[in-house]
Amino acid sequence: MTDTWQAVAAERAALVADLEWLGVGAWRTPSLCDGLSVEEVVAHLTAGASSAFPRWFAGLVRCRFDVDRMVAMRLREQLGASPDQTLARFRNVVTSRTAPTRRHVDAWLGEVVVHGEDVRRPLGIDHAYAADALERVARSYAARDFTVPSKRRTAGLRLQASDGPFAAGEGPLVRGRTLDLVLAMAGRPVALDHLEGPGLPEFAARVVAPSGRAPSRAV
Repeated sequence: MTDTWQAVAAERAALVADLEWLGVGAWRTPSLCDGLSVEEVVAHLTAGASSAFPRWFAGLVRCRFDVDRMVAMRLREQLGASPDQTLARFRNVVTSRTAPTRRHVDAWLGEVVVHGEDVRRPLGIDHAYAADALERVARSYAARDFTVPSKRRTAGLRLQASDGPFAAGEGPLVRGRTLDLVLAMAGRPVALDHLEGPGLPEFAARVVAPSGRAPSRAV
């Protein structure tokens, strides 16, 4: 678990370094998260690293158990008066080990990897992730539905990395880079263009469905 938290800190620090050069206009760039700008995604990451379970649950009660409303509320709390201030707040939580739950630390590593790509890809920024960190996230996503319905998206399919040892599941094959498999499991359709295999049509239908379930086909 300690090693995973170290990986989380390393990825947060790398994201800070990538964003320090951004101009004000770039911070308004739409991210891969529907409806959120680059700056708002960074504020969301800060909120997640600042909310232990008591605070998280109190916010959930305040929002009448509407998770989306609560997440939006915490995001707004972490938006600064300027992008520089928003980034400074994120920089302050780089080494934080605070989380609503500490049971599945790999999921919080996935949070910074996926949201890191949510902002990097629209900005044209490439980042070399540690191979073992990506494999941890991929195995976590394939094994359970936690913050995203990732396991549901992979049911009955064989996912196999083309750049590392990750492989999971049985069924029609979906193959590609570990990072793109992770993004697809997290519901990012942009990754589908980089995947291949006979299982891709079914996988793609699940990726674009918020529930992780492909729409039923008329018979």
